[in-house]
Amino acid sequence: MWFFTILKEKWFLSTLLLVNILGTIYGYYWYGYQLQQTPWYFLPFVPDSPTACLFFVFVLIGFLTKKQSGLFEALAAGSLFKYGIWAVGMNLGGAFVGIPLDSTNYMLIFSHFGMALQGILYAPYYKIKEWHVGVAALWLLHNEIIDYVFGMMPTYSVLEPYEQLIGYLTFWLSVITILILWRMRRHSNQSNRI
Repeated sequence: MWFFTILKEKWFLSTLLLVNILGTIYGYYWYGYQLQQTPWYFLPFVPDSPTACLFFVFVLIGFLTKKQSGLFEALAAGSLFKYGIWAVGMNLGGAFVGIPLDSTNYMLIFSHFGMALQGILYAPYYKIKEWHVGVAALWLLHNEIIDYVFGMMPTYSVLEPYEQLIGYLTFWLSVITILILWRMRRHSNQSNRI
């Protein structure tokens, strides 16, 4: 299929790398206010989406240099899917409880859906092993604890009354994400190369 051929083209990978670098920088800027109020030992676990994009930056560099890392691929794919879907859900959830969607919400919905999609589209080319899935699962579930036990989740003031429900649903989103990663590992084709 022509689309999957484009995914492997150097110009496309380079463009995607630039987009993810810019998205990572913008994402950390977006979290700036919250990061200023975050204890230093929680800093790596608060900006979920930009960190997911940063993982994917390393994946794309690996594709371009022919030096893939299954660990970064598992961390990127899991984080991109989980936090991409999570952010879409949070923005739609805000609309559901009565806050009309504006241009910022639409930007967040489409950009985060794109995050989730890019992590999945490259699945045939990943070199993910069992232990990579294990490390990624620990990362995702550990973030869950930091967010919902220690109260470091991204701030969405309109959804604060639903924090327990969001934490519960996010846990199951992590479980689904880990199962998807496991399936990626089982179906990766070692002959597929970028």
